[in-house]
Amino acid sequence: MIYTVTLNPAIDYVMHTGELCPGGITRSEYEEYFIGGKGINVSVMLKTLGADSTALGFVAGFTGRLICDYLKEIGIKEDFIRLLSGFTRINVKLKSSLESEINGAGPTVSQDDTKNISEKLIGALKEDWIVISGSAPKSSPDDIFEQTVCAASRTPAKTVVDCSGDKLIPLLKYRPFLIKPNHHELSQAVGEDVTDHRSAAAAAEKLRSLGAQNVLVSMAGDGAVLVCDEGAFSVKAPKGELKNSVGAGDSMVAGFIAGYIGTGNFESALRLACAAGSATAFSPGLAEKSLIDRLIKEL
Repeated sequence: MIYTVTLNPAIDYVMHTGELCPGGITRSEYEEYFIGGKGINVSVMLKTLGADSTALGFVAGFTGRLICDYLKEIGIKEDFIRLLSGFTRINVKLKSSLESEINGAGPTVSQDDTKNISEKLIGALKEDWIVISGSAPKSSPDDIFEQTVCAASRTPAKTVVDCSGDKLIPLLKYRPFLIKPNHHELSQAVGEDVTDHRSAAAAAEKLRSLGAQNVLVSMAGDGAVLVCDEGAFSVKAPKGELKNSVGAGDSMVAGFIAGYIGTGNFESALRLACAAGSATAFSPGLAEKSLIDRLIKEL
């Protein structure tokens, strides 16, 4: 089983408007909403790629129920902890001539809630995967990410960590099977500019020396780099029109896991990771399987 952990899921409420009128009324032309959260995105993309997963994390209130109903509707198992107060955050995204975002704070998460997440990971087996990604609720304990990664490291499962660069370094001592920084996060983590595949591989090797077993670096339009015991591999991104950056990195994580489970081969996993990430970048939302299948032929 693949377990995805989303500590701070969200509903993204997207409003498409004309020019904003600060201090006055701006009328929306149309609205959309998307179920968000990096781990949830990984679960949805895994479903697209034919792999089952169980979504873990925290939900609260009517927005939390909406997320659970959505996952049930599309056939994804969930075992979220239902918090007793507050509600799962709503992020408002305004798309006009300038894009603006207002991200919600999320519900209150206690130390006991954090322990409950860790307890859900205890029974993970050697053939399982645990994906821990995204941000933490503002009210949660400062070390919630580390507690969760530490709990995962005590199991024989393969742990995948995808979080911002400033949180990443302290987690490497738990020897995650895979980390997936983008080139900006990698630059922040090592304190050096990462501008091409060669510098990405060198920087990734430094993170491996700190404990990460394998490092997958997303390079946006320049493709991706994977550094592992077998060496450094790179792939150029397929060509296409950038429509959406949200979920592209999560799609890459899902593509890698699905590819590795299917082949046991790092290069094959890298190719599917890049195809899935690029497909989402070329789509208005998370990519469809048909586009992923087409793009992987171009790599």
